[in-house]
Amino acid sequence: MPLLLGLLALGFLLITWQVVTGGPLAGLDERLSGTLVHPDRFSELLADLGGVQVAVPVLAVALGYVAWHRRAAGLDRWWLPSAAAAVLMALVPALVVPLKELVARPGPPVMGPGTGFYPSGHTATAVVAYGAAALLLLPLLRTAITRRLVWSVCLTVNACVAYGLVRRGYHWPLDVAASWCLCAALLGFLWLFLSRSTRRSSARTPTRRTGPS
Repeated sequence: MPLLLGLLALGFLLITWQVVTGGPLAGLDERLSGTLVHPDRFSELLADLGGVQVAVPVLAVALGYVAWHRRAAGLDRWWLPSAAAAVLMALVPALVVPLKELVARPGPPVMGPGTGFYPSGHTATAVVAYGAAALLLLPLLRTAITRRLVWSVCLTVNACVAYGLVRRGYHWPLDVAASWCLCAALLGFLWLFLSRSTRRSSARTPTRRTGPS
């Protein structure tokens, strides 16, 4: 996990450097966008899956369900995983908005004048909201098939958001890729935190006796 987190951070730094300096990768990004952009209603709807109005309520439902389930099970600090995911979601705008202001990247031509397109806020919201919801739900799922299904849905929705953003022309591809790197790293830290807190809760929860000693 530390190696993966390091690679994600390195990827984000590399992309940011190329965008800020107008490097070859940024030039390739703009040429690629020119061939991919084709605004339509379908791509707009897919991009909207990464909006706060859609993604955050999905996460809120997962937060409430997991907190209720852990409390009903009598687990120690039943509220902690949901609280950690909520804090992470709140950190997204705190990280993304200053980066948008600092980099001040113009958007694709279809977006007209203006800056603040790097990194993609919709992508960041989708990755953290749907990813955190999946991480919270995984310990409650009893079979490998259901766990794979949850991850498949999470990845599919995020892929749809990315496709919609680029196809509609809301963002350059690198705006999306940078948010993937940044927020996947954030989810990695959340996973590490949840793993440790789950082990501690399990250790503190008394075992129930099933018969006479």
